[in-house]
Amino acid sequence: LLTLYIAAGLDPEKNCIYYQSHVSGHAELAWILDCFTYMGELNRMTQFKDKATKHADNINAGLFTYPVLMAADILLYQADVVPVGIDQMQHLELTRNIAERFNAIYGDVFTIPEPLIGKVGARIMSLQDPTSKMSKSDKDPNGCVHLMEKPEDIMRKFKRAVTDSDTSENCVRFDPAEKPGVANLMQIYSCATGKSFDEIEKDFLGKGYGAFKTAVGEAVVEQLRPIREEATRMLADKAYLESVYRMGAEKAAAASGKTLRKVYKKLGFIAR
Repeated sequence: LLTLYIAAGLDPEKNCIYYQSHVSGHAELAWILDCFTYMGELNRMTQFKDKATKHADNINAGLFTYPVLMAADILLYQADVVPVGIDQMQHLELTRNIAERFNAIYGDVFTIPEPLIGKVGARIMSLQDPTSKMSKSDKDPNGCVHLMEKPEDIMRKFKRAVTDSDTSENCVRFDPAEKPGVANLMQIYSCATGKSFDEIEKDFLGKGYGAFKTAVGEAVVEQLRPIREEATRMLADKAYLESVYRMGAEKAAAASGKTLRKVYKKLGFIAR
């Protein structure tokens, strides 16, 4: 995952990249924020209810309070904006509620973060079930695409992608309500090529789904090719990767420590 972040364009000199478990401030602030979070709020978390339904034999406290840890991840660094997909908006709203609740009692401690949602591709759906989001935990392996997959496997998945149940209108048109499968593929293609939905519709006018799915697959393959190649190269350089996450953890610990000390002082904890 570390190599993929860097290969995708995050420069370690400009971005602080580290392992969450290497910065204890996340867990420390999470426990404090637990005390400012209501059970009812956590009960309403859609992802908790979804995972609890799917894994009824393992509904644990960590799963229940995970959104509070996410809030700590954000608030520790006084984030102004948080890049999120639509499915994470509920968690960000909880983060904002917790921060506002804390600030109302103790003053201006936390920055209230705003969401940063992409205009296209904010919610990519499964290639096999366009009513469900694309997920690496999907039981159907053909539903999602992995960054390190072989080109031939990516192409196979897109050629098998679900389009319309009604094949009488075999045209490429952006209509999420009536044509969710096609609309999902158009979002993916737009993200990979930068083309608008209008341009895509014109490009594939009269060409049918077969040609469109092949084009989407090829665009994704070419978009991921440099990422996969660079990640493969970096995986062999363990020393470099270790230097990146060590440096990142030091920066993150210093930045998060400032927030944590401020929180402790407000709560009346004795300074270390």
